[in-house]
Amino acid sequence: MLRTWCAIGIRACGFMACLSVMPASVRAEEIEISIGYLRLETPPRPVLSGLDPIPPARGIEGAELALKDNQTTGGFLGHQYTMDVVSLAPDGDVVAAAQTMLAGHDLVLLDMSAEALLQVVDLPSAGATLLFNVSSKAPSLRDGDCRANLFHTVPELGMEADALMQVLMTKRWTRLALIEGPSAEDAALARSYRDAAQKFGLKIVSESRWSFDTDLRRAAAREVPLFTQKFKAHDVVLVADAHDDFARYIEHNTWEPRPVAGAVGLVAEAWAPVVEQWGAAQLQSRFEDLAQRDMTAEDYAAWAAVRVIGEAVTRTGSADPAVLRDYILSDGFELAAFQGRPLSFRTWNGQMRQPIPVVNAHAQVASAPPEGFEHARNPLDTLGLDQMESDCHAFEN
Repeated sequence: MLRTWCAIGIRACGFMACLSVMPASVRAEEIEISIGYLRLETPPRPVLSGLDPIPPARGIEGAELALKDNQTTGGFLGHQYTMDVVSLAPDGDVVAAAQTMLAGHDLVLLDMSAEALLQVVDLPSAGATLLFNVSSKAPSLRDGDCRANLFHTVPELGMEADALMQVLMTKRWTRLALIEGPSAEDAALARSYRDAAQKFGLKIVSESRWSFDTDLRRAAAREVPLFTQKFKAHDVVLVADAHDDFARYIEHNTWEPRPVAGAVGLVAEAWAPVVEQWGAAQLQSRFEDLAQRDMTAEDYAAWAAVRVIGEAVTRTGSADPAVLRDYILSDGFELAAFQGRPLSFRTWNGQMRQPIPVVNAHAQVASAPPEGFEHARNPLDTLGLDQMESDCHAFEN
């Protein structure tokens, strides 16, 4: 078990300018904000290519950068932030580790599967704690398995699928050929694509299951054209490959010369290294200085969670999780997060509203929702599970 303590010092800059924008009620009152980060590591999966290794501190380093950002303002106000990171091996006792962490922290980030996360959230000692899901995209956590003290800064699967379909719709690429991988996670991803396609009026004209066990590093140019030759007339090949296993071998090897989307080619994800607008290049640069690598979507989700805490503490002058929760769910909460639009939270299931970048390997193609996709409440609510579709009732009181 890896335990890391992070305490970030005060940056000496802009003291009077910073205080001038703060409400008088939150100035210069000393508060200690102790954040926990509990991770249950995912066992490595065998994949065809090892070109994209998973950074060992993915997510954690995003939270560390946000801790620095919080202290920039918090230091001037007497707010001292610390973070305790506990990372467990895949077979670690997450319940025991959570009980220890919950005993000392009222604000905790959870980086683990949906199943493990629910074990933690349902502990009696977790009831008064404000918890942030920073890694699980499982729709169930925003639906029937939601919890009143659990917020999600990672988008659900449906938000990314909806974003991709919206962009394909604007391009009039409406006929899709779907390739679904063999794992349960691939099936969940394919299901989100089907739901999103139906929601926005696109049509999946052909579907195939990926079942090759050959070494595509040698055989892709021969096998993939034959595999895709049977597809009906289509505009895009859509690939559901949750683990980045085979998708890289589909692009530029299809029978018909068509764009590829989903797991490769045109991709919808919460953050990517190619996002540069709205000051994002500065965030990317600061993260590279900290971690010596690109910022990933997992890092962004953890960064956002810690920044949400910092923004709420700054505006309320409190570290009480009940006070912070009420403010985060209020109309007054907004987080500027380098996405061109302010981020907020859905009051019916705790999901963070956010634009979803749709990117290729070298550039951002669009930011979803594109212009023209409107919603009675907020255009960002066109992405993912809407209130009328959700069976989450924990937030009703």
